[in-house]
Amino acid sequence: MKLIHTADWHLGQSFHGQERHAEHRAFLIWLLDTLVEREADALLVAGDIFDVVNPSLRAQELLYDFIVSAHERLPHLDLVLIAGNHDSGNRIELPAPLMRRLRTHALGRVSWLDDGRLDAERLLVPLTDATGETRAWCLALPFLRPAEVTGARVASDDDASSDASPKDDGPNDYVAGITRVHRQLIEAARDRRLPGQALVAMSHAHLHGAAVSEASERPIVIGGEESISAALFPAEIAYVALGHLHRAQQVGEARIRYSGSPLPLDFSEVAYPHQVVEVTLDGEALADTQAIPVPRPVAMHRIGPGPLEAVLAEVETLEDDPGLSREQWPWLEVRVELDAPIPDLRARVDAALAGKALRLLRLERRLPRVEGNNGPARVDLETLGPRKLFERTWEGRWGEPPDADVLADFDRLRQEVQDVDHGEEPA
Repeated sequence: MKLIHTADWHLGQSFHGQERHAEHRAFLIWLLDTLVEREADALLVAGDIFDVVNPSLRAQELLYDFIVSAHERLPHLDLVLIAGNHDSGNRIELPAPLMRRLRTHALGRVSWLDDGRLDAERLLVPLTDATGETRAWCLALPFLRPAEVTGARVASDDDASSDASPKDDGPNDYVAGITRVHRQLIEAARDRRLPGQALVAMSHAHLHGAAVSEASERPIVIGGEESISAALFPAEIAYVALGHLHRAQQVGEARIRYSGSPLPLDFSEVAYPHQVVEVTLDGEALADTQAIPVPRPVAMHRIGPGPLEAVLAEVETLEDDPGLSREQWPWLEVRVELDAPIPDLRARVDAALAGKALRLLRLERRLPRVEGNNGPARVDLETLGPRKLFERTWEGRWGEPPDADVLADFDRLRQEVQDVDHGEEPA
C-alpha cells in the first residue's frame, strides 16, 4: 500500500502583505499529478491546511477544487485531513458529510464519551487499496487545544470508574492530557484492526528533539514545554505522519517523520528541503519511505546581512527572467548592516533593483549598539515577535525574566486571542 504524507500547506498565507495563491495552486497541481503518477492509495495532510482559522474564500476554493479533482482522477484515493493549530477545527469539519462522498475524511476536533473517555471511533479512518480492501487504519488526531485535554474533561488511562477524573499534573497538565489522548486512540486502534492491517498515526504536535524553524512557526501553545515524546508511538505503529514543524525531518526513527511544509513560509526557510513523503507499507510493517522534492514555483532570494555596498553589488548580480508574469517574480529579502542610519536606504536598494523582475518584500536594517548605552536596543517588532516582546517588557518591569508558568499563561492567552480574532469560538 502506498501513502503520500504532507502537511503545513498554509493556504491563504499573507507573505509580508502579499498573497501566494499562485504558488499554492502550482503546488496542488503538482501534488495531484504526483498522486496519479505514484498510484497512491491515500493522501495524509497533517494539519495547518490554512494559514488562519478564518481563511479567505480563494484559499478555501483551492482546497475544495483540489479534493474534487483528486476524486475525479483517483476515485479510490482516501484523503485524510486533520486541523492544525492555525486551523479552525469547526471550519475543517463543516463540509465533512459532503467530503465523505469524495472519500475525504476531515477531522477538526476531538469529542468525548459520557464517561470522559475519548470518542476514538470517529478518529479511526480505514485506508483501502484499489480493490476496496482495508489495508491500514489511520489514527487521525487533530491539534489539541489546552481546554480540550486538561482538567476534568478527559478521563485518565487508569480510571476504573466513569466518574473518575485525572489528577492535576501541574505545569505539564497540557502535555499529560495530550499523552492520554494519544494513548487512548492507540489502544482503540489495537482493538479495531485485524491481522495484517497496518496502523498509521497522524498528529499535529511538537516532538522532543525536533528542529524548529528560525522564524515562521507559531509556538503551539506554551513554547518548548508543549512537546511530547516520540516514545509515545509504540513500534506497532508502522508510520507516524507529523505536522507543525516546517523543516522536513525524522525524529529518532525513519518511521516517525515531519514531512515539512511544501513551500518556504519565511525567508529563513529558503535553504530547507521542501518535500512530500511517499510511504510504502507491506502488511503491518513499513517497507520504505522516499522524499519527493516539491518544485518551487516562485524563487526566493535572501541577500545579506552585509555592508551596504556589498549588498547592493549582490543585488545587481541577481538574475531575473523578464518573461515571467508578475505573480512568478521571485521574492526578495535584503538585510543591511549599517554604521549609522541612512535616510535614503530604500531608494538606493530600489535603484539597484530597477528594471529587474524581482519583488522586494523585506528590507532589514541592522544598526550597531552604541558602547556604554545601557538602554534597550532598537528592534524590529516584526522580527522580535509577541513572545520576545512580552519577555522584554516583563523583565523591564520586574527586573528578572518571566518564569515558565508566566510564559505558559501568556502563550495560552495569545492562542485564545488569535482564535477569537479569527472567528474561532474558544473550546
